[in-house]
Amino acid sequence: MLETLVARPSAPAGLVRRARVILLSAAGISGVDIAGRLDLSREAVSRIRRRFVDAGVDGLFDRPKPGRRDHAVPSETIEQIIQLALSPPPAGRSRWTTRLLAETVGRTSGCVSDVLRAQGLKPHLVRTYKVSRDPAFAAKVTDVVGLYLHPPEHAIVLSVDEKTSIQALERTQPPLPMRTGRAVRHTHDYRRHGILDLYAALEVATGQVTHAFSTRHTAADFLRFMKKVARTYPDQELHVVLDNSSTHNTEEIRAWLQTQPRIHFHYTPTSASWLNQIEGFFGILAKQSLSITDFASKRALQEHLVAYLRAWNKNPTPFEWTKPARAIIKSHKRMLDRISTAVH
Repeated sequence: MLETLVARPSAPAGLVRRARVILLSAAGISGVDIAGRLDLSREAVSRIRRRFVDAGVDGLFDRPKPGRRDHAVPSETIEQIIQLALSPPPAGRSRWTTRLLAETVGRTSGCVSDVLRAQGLKPHLVRTYKVSRDPAFAAKVTDVVGLYLHPPEHAIVLSVDEKTSIQALERTQPPLPMRTGRAVRHTHDYRRHGILDLYAALEVATGQVTHAFSTRHTAADFLRFMKKVARTYPDQELHVVLDNSSTHNTEEIRAWLQTQPRIHFHYTPTSASWLNQIEGFFGILAKQSLSITDFASKRALQEHLVAYLRAWNKNPTPFEWTKPARAIIKSHKRMLDRISTAVH
């Protein structure tokens, strides 16, 4: 067995050296000569021989390295930390912190942080959610997603909504530009110069956006915008995806739709406006156009938005919907089941 260890290319060098000591000893070579041949001290040769006498071949393998072991966390303590982090916090607390957990289990906050990190637990993070309770959720999802994945032939699918209350904000002092090693800086306070509503219709197939502005958010404003959309697409059949805002389903809107048989409204489920693709465009608009920008008036805000929309329509980017309706409905059911069994 020792000859096999020595001949093995992948064997650790220390193990091979110790095996050679034993093989040379078995051949009758003195400890002094072995030490000279293998560049070891006589004491090292003596220790290797003793290890072999005491434990045989197993004694030649590496031993656990000495050192502190009091920092190792027992599995029971790890499980206690995990269960506490997953449980409601103590009375008067909104969440668990590493220091609070550390006090409870008698460990340092650094130790608790290491355990939570290893388990992928982040009690300091909180994210929002809203699950639709619409009884027609499955039917509406199937309808809308069907338009995205399999649009009707010779028809236009539009995603329509309004971005309301866009504020024309002006910082009280001019922003300081970016410099090497320093980000752009601006004041935390500002002056308000009014608000503006943006109505937008995203053509799902091309990414083109038809828009209009208003200082109000009423059914009459929405109807005026939809008439503009109808003029923009005068000859095509239109399938319009929109949410359940009260301004989208008034008597005036329904009466107008009766006179427009080529225009069909498709409503997303309640509390599921994320199903409307225009929301993705509004998110891009907020980040690329409205973030940290100063506007001295509503007119300046409108001109700024018009410039962005004009540039967008020169090189529009359609969104590619990939998730089938069946997967969305299944995920929705799982969330409803989790809500019904959540610990409060």
